[in-house]
Amino acid sequence: MFNSNFFVYITTNPKRTTYYIGVTNGLTTRLTQHYQNSGDKKTFAGRYFCYNLIYFERYTSAIHAIEREKQLKSWSRSKKDTLIKSKNPELKFLNNLVREKE
Repeated sequence: MFNSNFFVYITTNPKRTTYYIGVTNGLTTRLTQHYQNSGDKKTFAGRYFCYNLIYFERYTSAIHAIEREKQLKSWSRSKKDTLIKSKNPELKFLNNLVREKE
């Protein structure tokens, strides 16, 4: 079956000091992978313990999701903060919310 759910997501470390932006068609699986890679110096998300989801957007097109990921990666930290806080003002970890809705 064709998967028409693609996600652009932002994870952070437990102290919320570093962001990781990615794109996937299986958000729950990807978050699990980030958690399992915690401390792995070979990956950015692993090196900085970025496994806590704080923001995501859903797309039906992989091309649009990838375009958005590239756009967000080019933004300043301040602009990313504003975007995240527009949907998640308290910077709550959303991992469990996604597992229920995906």
